[in-house]
Amino acid sequence: MPLADALKRGETNLTLWSFLHAKQPLEIFARSGVDSIVLDSQHGAYGESDLVDSIGVCKSAQKPVLVRVPVDRPDLASRVLDFGADGVIAPMINSAAQARVFAAAVKYPPLGERSWGPVRDLVLSRSSNPNSYFESRNAQTLALAMVETREAVGNIDEILAVEGLDGIFVGPADLSISWTEGALMEPATEELQDVIATIAEKIVAAGKIAGIYVTETRDIGRYHAMGYRLITCTSDSLLLQAGIKSFVGAARDQVGR
Repeated sequence: MPLADALKRGETNLTLWSFLHAKQPLEIFARSGVDSIVLDSQHGAYGESDLVDSIGVCKSAQKPVLVRVPVDRPDLASRVLDFGADGVIAPMINSAAQARVFAAAVKYPPLGERSWGPVRDLVLSRSSNPNSYFESRNAQTLALAMVETREAVGNIDEILAVEGLDGIFVGPADLSISWTEGALMEPATEELQDVIATIAEKIVAAGKIAGIYVTETRDIGRYHAMGYRLITCTSDSLLLQAGIKSFVGAARDQVGR
């Protein structure tokens, strides 16, 4: 089942967030038990040309793949879809006007203004009929706007009303910085949990997809109970750090140092 269909039905998707541009580890992650992969081109090491092969790695493993594009890059949002991505996460969407520009880049007319030219995606999707591919794309291509500032929370109803926007993805770290006016970077503060819960309520009430970046595994259940269904369960950098720490710690215990 396409990722968009599953999420719109309310199914939970545990995604691995990839910051590190490394093909062989990505091949392993894409064949692991996670439900999808997010390639980070905002804070991660994925350049535009890197995304072509990396999306192909995920699709060859039959793993849905999303791309977080840099701030204010609707052109790249369209491009990664042509590369074969199942959807796009756009950071720092603070207004309905920004959300409309983003959604227009992701959706074909009449919903948006995306230009036709999915040369690579037609190959990866094994689509032999461009017309049937075109007819299904708007429904199966996800446009997810990141809400991660106080301004965005204030405009959440207007953002959710944008036609062509499939959902909201919450960035708790930046939200905590904005919410405290730069005094704190701490997503787990109790005050922020109430805000995050309210955001989820509004997303669900609007009939759209609720997603969130989670850094601590113990918090996944809390956010799932709020209504979030696209949930980051780990990242490649965290996995490497935790694995090295565990194995080196075990080795040191055995040699007494």
